[in-house]
Amino acid sequence: MLPGPTNVPNRVMNAMLAPIINHRSEDFRTLYKSIIEKTQKLFQTESDIVLLSASGTGAVEASVVNLIKKGDKVVIPVNGEFSTRLADLIDSWGGQSIRIESQFGENPPYEKFEQAFDEHNDIKALYAVYNETSTGTTIRYMDKLGDLCTRKGCFFVADSVSILGGDELPTDKWNVDICITASQKAIAAPPGVSPISISQKAKKYIQDNTSPILYFNLKRYFKYYQEHFETPFTPALPLCYAYSEALDMILEEGLDRRIERHRQCADAFYTGLGSMGLSPFAKPDARSNLVIAVNYLPGIEDKKFRDILSNEFKVLVAGGFGNLKGKVFRIGSMGEVNKYHVMRTLSSVESALRMLGVEVPTDSINKAMEKFR
Repeated sequence: MLPGPTNVPNRVMNAMLAPIINHRSEDFRTLYKSIIEKTQKLFQTESDIVLLSASGTGAVEASVVNLIKKGDKVVIPVNGEFSTRLADLIDSWGGQSIRIESQFGENPPYEKFEQAFDEHNDIKALYAVYNETSTGTTIRYMDKLGDLCTRKGCFFVADSVSILGGDELPTDKWNVDICITASQKAIAAPPGVSPISISQKAKKYIQDNTSPILYFNLKRYFKYYQEHFETPFTPALPLCYAYSEALDMILEEGLDRRIERHRQCADAFYTGLGSMGLSPFAKPDARSNLVIAVNYLPGIEDKKFRDILSNEFKVLVAGGFGNLKGKVFRIGSMGEVNKYHVMRTLSSVESALRMLGVEVPTDSINKAMEKFR
């Protein structure tokens, strides 16, 4: 129950047993074209797709080093570890981050973004971490940010590493120019594959402006796909097979049904944990459906609690990042997670709390179960 890597279905794992093929062969071209077409359906886009053999962080970095130049102004909301890292990356690459900060667990008011554009008439891009994994916080006005960027003529980049495939994200409808995700989160595939969608506007800019990097040079990926239906460098072939199978499972379930399943599971988690006296870290209007961040009760030691969950009940949850270390624990409710995973986790949390001397109401599990009826 980690917020990545998540559980991987056997069907997806078994796909990696396929023979290694020549990545300059017709077999690979057929596989790759199929993957790109299915990924476009996942992103709900007609834009170009680049498939990187990298973690989500690599894909995020690729978006920065191909789009941002020295001195470019970039607006970015900062309310957690990953949005802080992204803002730092932009600055270290030579950009100028305009940070719209808010308390961890909250999102800044939308009006702050309009204010930033009013104060700066030369903003190059707006970057947003759609789902802040460190705090269990989701931005619920991404569509408005996309409209704002369109009106202002700047690029809109969505770091959707921990949310795409588990919550709403119609890339084209929301005017997202670059959308980034990774295989090991809501897609429920092994880590190591990170797809990016790139709008025609962003593609033209990248093609017209040479980047000094090699492996993450997106211009090369465009060229190789257009000319050969290939990647410029050797892809992680077994992971491509697994990712392709995971996409098949998503499309078979149906994206709308998958999103609803994630919402229902999150609702059950928040209800059950709340009934035990455990409060969510994120504010109600910003709570994630994929990462459930929970405040510890006074006197509960993080390591001891999570060790009991792991050793006694075989349930793994994550601790907190940075200043939140020891203050919260985080449950990944994404990928193949369903009623079974939710109820087993809640039962284990309840038992662990009792073992630590906490009195827990007897109806917590029943209240969570009601969300599945």
